[in-house]
Formats: sequence, C-alpha cells, structure tokens
Amino acid sequence: MKKSSIIHHPSSITLNIPTKVGIFDSGAGGLTVVKSLMEHGLFDEIVYYGDTARVPYGTKDPATITRYALEALEFFKNFDIDLLVTACNSVSAHAIPELRANAGFPVYGVIEPGILALENAGLPHSSRILVLGTRATVGSGRYQRGIKELGFENLQALSPSLFVPLVEEGIFEGAILKSTLDYYFKEIPSPDAIILGCTHFPLIADAIRDYFPNRPLLIHSGEAIAQHLERNGCKPGITEETKLTIFASENPDALKQIAKKWL
Repeated sequence: MKKSSIIHHPSSITLNIPTKVGIFDSGAGGLTVVKSLMEHGLFDEIVYYGDTARVPYGTKDPATITRYALEALEFFKNFDIDLLVTACNSVSAHAIPELRANAGFPVYGVIEPGILALENAGLPHSSRILVLGTRATVGSGRYQRGIKELGFENLQALSPSLFVPLVEEGIFEGAILKSTLDYYFKEIPSPDAIILGCTHFPLIADAIRDYFPNRPLLIHSGEAIAQHLERNGCKPGITEETKLTIFASENPDALKQIAKKWL
C-alpha cells in the first residue's frame, strides 16, 4: 500500500500526465477512493475535501446536491489541481454536467466506472445484482439504467440510509452494525454481486459480504475509478509516495482519525 505523507517527494513524471487530483465527498466515504488511488500510485498529490458539516448528501434534493457540489468546486480552484474526482455517488448522479461546465479541468464521477466494473466482471446476465446507494443515487436510476443496458434484468436497488451515519461515527463492526445489516437485508435474496454505490459503504464491505452465505462479489467505486482513470491516461505506479492533504467543512480531526484507520 502506498504511504501518505505531508512532505512532497518529486518523482519522474511526464509533464502531460496529471499529477495532482482533488477528491470531493460529502464526508469520510471518499477516503475509499483515496486508498485505491494511492495503492495504484496514480498521483503525486491528493487534495481531499469532505463536506462533513452537511453529510449526508443522499437525503438532499438534486438542486441542493448540485449547489453543494459547485461550492466544493470553488474550494478546489484554490489548489491548482489537474482533475477532480467526485467520490460522492449522489453528486455523480445529479451534478456532473454542471461541474464540468464550470471546472476548467476534467471532472470524473464514480457511477460510470462502477457499471463498467460490473461489465468487466464477466458475470452471466442471469446473475442477481444488488445496488446499494443513497436515496438520491438510487432515486436517480443511473445505476439501474446502466446495468440493464448491459443485459442484467435480475436487479434490485436498495437505500440503506443508516450505513452513512454509522461510517461517519467510525462504527465498522459490532452489534449495532450487525443489527442494521439485518434490518435492511433479512428479506433480500442472496445476490451474486453487490455494487457499493456509495463511497461510505466499502468501509463496512467485509460485514456486508459476510452477511450473505454465498459471499457475493463486491464492486466499489474506489477500485473502479482507479481503473477508469488508468484507461483515460493516468499512469499507474508514477509515484511511490503520495502527498495527501485532508480538509473538512466541520471537525477535520474526526475525518483525519478515520483516514488513519482506513489508509
């Protein structure tokens, strides 16, 4: 796993390769994307911003989500980034066109990479697919439409809204999480694959997988976006040590504590 550091270590990077990325999320969930990008060695520097004062986004209406995303974009314009990843699926579902129109640099969401990762998994079209996401993400229908276009018809989408506050509280295991999993999943037939359509959910991925006896395939945005960026010109292994700077709109120390556990 790549190390994070507050000291910049130069590396031999071609000038036309993006070296500095901004990652935006409603809270701590986007750290799952940070982890994957660091493990792939895609960027020399990562600037992370979690809007912890207004998490969760998934319960907000699309206009509010878009407004929050554009405000975050203004924050990143202070850092001379090469590209922006909106790790929040709710933002990816509702605000990508507006972000791209106002950014001046490439903006990537996480929904399309997640759908492509399912396609690349090579599962038969008869497979049972479960999409987990926030209310805003599931309500947009973006995952459902994309998955059906791949030929999968046995599809269910669910919004386990309590997962986000559990992750923000740092509850990654134990009785409370087990009870919450049972609340949402006890009537769900065991899926063959689960798309973790919220970047908070990989932080409890083991518990989600282990709930089902067949231990289904998990697809999460962090790994999917890393592979997607590689296909779009970002070179893996360009750095052995990544400078990571974390910002939050509220209680940054709590966010940094989660980062220490996850990264």
